[in-house]
Amino acid sequence: MSDVTRDETGFLELTGKIERERGFRATNYKDKCLRRRIAVRMRARGALDYLDYCRLLDGDPSEYERLLDALTVNVTKVFRNPDAWAAVEREVLGVLWDRATPTLNCWVAGCSSGEEAYTLAALWHRFAAVRAEEHRLGRVRILASDIDPESLAAAERGAYRPDAFVEAPVDIRTRYFSAAPPHVASAELRALVRFERRDLLQEAPPPGNMHLITCRNVIIYFDRASQDALLRRFHDALAPGGFLVLGKVETVLGPSRALFEVVDHRQRIFRRP
Repeated sequence: MSDVTRDETGFLELTGKIERERGFRATNYKDKCLRRRIAVRMRARGALDYLDYCRLLDGDPSEYERLLDALTVNVTKVFRNPDAWAAVEREVLGVLWDRATPTLNCWVAGCSSGEEAYTLAALWHRFAAVRAEEHRLGRVRILASDIDPESLAAAERGAYRPDAFVEAPVDIRTRYFSAAPPHVASAELRALVRFERRDLLQEAPPPGNMHLITCRNVIIYFDRASQDALLRRFHDALAPGGFLVLGKVETVLGPSRALFEVVDHRQRIFRRP
């Protein structure tokens, strides 16, 4: 750890400032990860220490966008980790589709720039098309949330460079996105998705009666207490029998383990009993 990152007083001043002015609760994140990502932005802007970076934020508020982008880890692709999506299609969609419920509520928590939300929408479309039941897609509702306003703006645009599709089946890009780059999500995908800003650990209650929640490669950056709190919130948000999908390197640990059944351990799919 450098002399700069050992400055505890300056670090607390900076993280308090970020929370007051942008609502980002740095205290929920793993300390080493947080310091490392802040240090990247400090080096990029030539800040000498945390207090110098505070002054820089005052003088150039646009730096907040780049800082929050670094802190919220906005790295994703369409159909990222295809094996996980194949497992969702195999283990989850059919079970939910056959339920006698007027809506199928899905929540993409930590949606970043929207690729995962549109992936889920395309997965539902393809699933319904195979069964010649596209007329039933109107009951699918996908809420996609993120804490970063800039990422949400990009998600609303739904326009992606070709490299966002390197893991996606070719038919997904050609069927559900415009032909010329940037490839824009089709109206039929957009009809299933709505975006909103949401802090996953905020005091407001999470959305309820969810049948599927995906939160992939997000909770790994939280400390253990925050991970457990978030998993409990996901449990409360799910309807009985609802599914939770985490990232490949994440799992349900600690006291919250008792709240879920394992559906596919390898692909990190869990179910609320």
